Amino acid sequence: MALRRLVRQAIITLAILTALTVILMAASDIAITLNAKGRVYKDVDVLPKRQVGLVLGTSKYIGKTSNPYYTYRIEAAEALYHAGKINHLLLSGDNAHRSYNEPWTMKRDLRKAGIAEEAIHLDYAGFRTLDSVVRAKTVFSLARFTVITQQFHCERALFLADVNDIDAICYAVPSPRGWAGTKIRAREILARTKAVLDSFILNVKPKFTGPKAPIDGLSNR
Repeated sequence: MALRRLVRQAIITLAILTALTVILMAASDIAITLNAKGRVYKDVDVLPKRQVGLVLGTSKYIGKTSNPYYTYRIEAAEALYHAGKINHLLLSGDNAHRSYNEPWTMKRDLRKAGIAEEAIHLDYAGFRTLDSVVRAKTVFSLARFTVITQQFHCERALFLADVNDIDAICYAVPSPRGWAGTKIRAREILARTKAVLDSFILNVKPKFTGPKAPIDGLSNR
């Protein structure tokens, strides 16, 4: 009888924990989506002008195939720059080892697209969205900017910006459709839950916080 009671209690406890986890994940997903409402743009013409565009990094290739997430972000950065919607680009990504350098790869492609050298700034410690968004403020002294990435990523980036008192808007680029898009969306729910926990429970900070490297003449703009 005692064993049966313990098993029943364990099942009930597990069911409660599972339900709470599902509620937390759903609440995080919905809240982050609603929080970004009115600040995510898809039309270049209506996008407000800001001095700096923060391009969130990703790999250029998936295996030997071009990564559409990367391609869309680079094309958008180029379009916004040439349309006069941004004057500077902060390219933030992972520089995990010598043969993998997201910021430098983005810079190379944007220079080929005619973006001026002096308009490009690199953040080699953008290991995750939190790092990229927060370091834009703490390292590069930017209190307001336009994030450039996919819609789902925009919403999470804006949430992290709000938590850290940053005035951000986002230009949403296309997302791949089909099974690839479905898998990314499922992963995003987990990422949003982690973003909420990191912000309000775990108090997670960027891996590297300095030294400061303000973009000349653009502090707090």
